[in-house]
Amino acid sequence: MGRTYIVEETVGQYLSNINLQGKTFVSGLLIGQCSSQKDYIILATRTPPKEEQNENLKHQQKAKLDNLDEEWATEHANQVSRMLPGGLLVLGVFIITTLEMGNDCQNALRRLVFAVEKSMNKRRLWNFTEEEISERVTLYICSSTKKIFCRTYDICDPKSSAKPADWKYQNGLSTSWLSLECIVHVNIHIPLSTTSVSYTLEKNTKNGLARWAKQIENGVYLINGQVKDEDGDLLEGQKKSRGNVQATSHSFDVKVLTQLLLNSDHRSTATVQICSGSVNLKGAVKCRAYIHSNKPKVKDAVQAMKRDILNTVADRCEMLFEDLLLNEIPEKKDSEKEFHILPHRVFVPIPGSTVMLCDYKFGDESAEEMRDHFIEMLDHMIQIEDLEIAEEINTACMSYSVNTEASLDNTDDEQPKQPIKATVILKIQQNIGVIAAVAVAVLAAGISFHYFSD
Repeated sequence: MGRTYIVEETVGQYLSNINLQGKTFVSGLLIGQCSSQKDYIILATRTPPKEEQNENLKHQQKAKLDNLDEEWATEHANQVSRMLPGGLLVLGVFIITTLEMGNDCQNALRRLVFAVEKSMNKRRLWNFTEEEISERVTLYICSSTKKIFCRTYDICDPKSSAKPADWKYQNGLSTSWLSLECIVHVNIHIPLSTTSVSYTLEKNTKNGLARWAKQIENGVYLINGQVKDEDGDLLEGQKKSRGNVQATSHSFDVKVLTQLLLNSDHRSTATVQICSGSVNLKGAVKCRAYIHSNKPKVKDAVQAMKRDILNTVADRCEMLFEDLLLNEIPEKKDSEKEFHILPHRVFVPIPGSTVMLCDYKFGDESAEEMRDHFIEMLDHMIQIEDLEIAEEINTACMSYSVNTEASLDNTDDEQPKQPIKATVILKIQQNIGVIAAVAVAVLAAGISFHYFSD
């Protein structure tokens, strides 16, 4: 028996309203959440056309699905995946076309769903567990008859063949989903050893984040101040006295306790390593996750929160490197400083849902630019007043100095004081010849901070 997809009715309305505008086909993404029994689709978004595709519209009228631009579609998926809080994933792809359902359509959908998943998987600091659902959905819609073919593929099996699946609409699907919120203190020191000088700074940073990710994966998670049985019901104890589950949505406060690195498997002495520089991430980030309200398990909620923590830190680093690359800055002299801003998180609600999506804003971006980016990526109208800035901005400083070695346990344990203000300090030291770059990026005002030179 195939998978069942419970789909928000507004998704069906959105797909029905897509106009091909003379094109042979339109492709896009399906966003939602997996569960052991069924999957939920709460949002669909078409892939925006390239400018040259608009210019060559007449040529595309005769094009076949073989001309589907997988690279463009996967880049859209990567951008959208950054905008998803914990618990939400790109679960599949759709194609709306004038062409009849045949081998061409099925092959195009198959190639696309595997390409999208492969591209997104490269960016993740986490891996899917063996117990998780590895099937992803492909949806074919005939633009004239509105006929639908729903199929799934096992993305863990490159030779997987299509399986039929049920596609069922439901009104108000995510109006009562549960939210989890967390402030996570980050204090990561990543030494850049001399043996890894051939790697890019971005790759070295990601390798360091992978080590930190193990701490997050192995942490203890308190939900509303309690350690809950991972196989237990998340809503246990959340019922009214009469025994009826509350109709309003629930929000859970989560706290993360990570283990010290000094345990039976690690010596208590500091390790000194010859380095070309170091990367430091320090501060606190705002994290959110969402989970369906149909008998949700504690372990699923914790897993969603873990992945949001890992995603939001990794995405910010990736975006900073992209921004520095696009706006290449000439080399400064010794002791000169350059100011930067690490992107901070902005949330926006999905109309008719308790779920919020997110994006990242650099300091020089306006609210109008944020709104336009949401509309471009998600193809849904939003209002500027709906933007929720989760973290405030302060300045970031880049200075230049010489640095040749770092201690692996050289970290500062000082934590921000209450009330919590979200701060992230990114210090990048890279010694190329005689110059090392130190970047300090701050996400929130009101916190005193310092950076140290090795």
